[in-house]
Amino acid sequence: MSARFGVLSLRTVTAFPRAVTRTVPRPVLVAPAAPSAWLPTAPCSPRTCVEASAPRTVVPRALLRFGTALIVLIPGILLCRLVGRLPAGPRERLVRGWCRAVVRALGVRVRITGCAPPEGGLLLVAHHVSWLDIPLLAAVRPARMLAKREVRGWPVAGAITTRARTLFIDRDRLRALPGTVAAISEALRAGSAVAAFPEGSTWCGRARGHFRRAVFQAALDAGVPVQPVRLNYRTALGAASTSPAFVGEDSLLTSVWRVVTARGLVAEVEVRPPLAPGRLPDRRALARAAQQEAEGAPRPTPDDLPGSRLPSHP
Repeated sequence: MSARFGVLSLRTVTAFPRAVTRTVPRPVLVAPAAPSAWLPTAPCSPRTCVEASAPRTVVPRALLRFGTALIVLIPGILLCRLVGRLPAGPRERLVRGWCRAVVRALGVRVRITGCAPPEGGLLLVAHHVSWLDIPLLAAVRPARMLAKREVRGWPVAGAITTRARTLFIDRDRLRALPGTVAAISEALRAGSAVAAFPEGSTWCGRARGHFRRAVFQAALDAGVPVQPVRLNYRTALGAASTSPAFVGEDSLLTSVWRVVTARGLVAEVEVRPPLAPGRLPDRRALARAAQQEAEGAPRPTPDDLPGSRLPSHP
């Protein structure tokens, strides 16, 4: 059986032994549609990756968390345009505080270590686990998000992302990729921070995907630093938690309910050292270095990176 074919369908055929007609199934191999280069997928799913035995809080407390989060969230959405008219310093302090307040209202403790450059063009990148990743990155530094175009039509989230000047990607059209990279580069040159999840899909947190290279070309073209951020979700005892994961066939409401019912959930946000512009030779090396930083691995030396022409030392 060829590995190119991954879908089995059954169709019935008619056999005539001894003039008796009977129907038997015969497997027919059907070639799956070729995946798009802009549509990476992850093997994670709620059934296989999200722990079902995590400590849970009582329903009344979960409802209180949900209601409190709405009370914090809705005024922020309504006041978004007014806040946008404030000077950059006060505006970013308000947005950072609001994002932390939203996450905390959901019952998640936030621990942030390190800080990002406060001004100038900056590409923030992190592994993608949950919808919580978005306000957590904004709590580090408010940024224009990079998101698939479908998000624009989502209830609540669509309004928030549109008002936040999100850069939307048409992932079904590979030909749109150069234009998307150019738009990101233009935003970075204008001094904006742009936040992206280069895996292109959410993973459960215990497993992670590889950083795609395209978005790093925008940072190279704009000559701005890349800011890796390490995100981890843990229980109060320090064990890794997959409760916040938003993967597979999960609905947003199901994922939100799992978060507000989780007990002792902690979000750890570690701002890693930025990767200076011009330090790495190409987008492949930049993506690799950013991924290693986001995973907390030791930073590679120039000799370890592909494309480096520096002589190696004994």
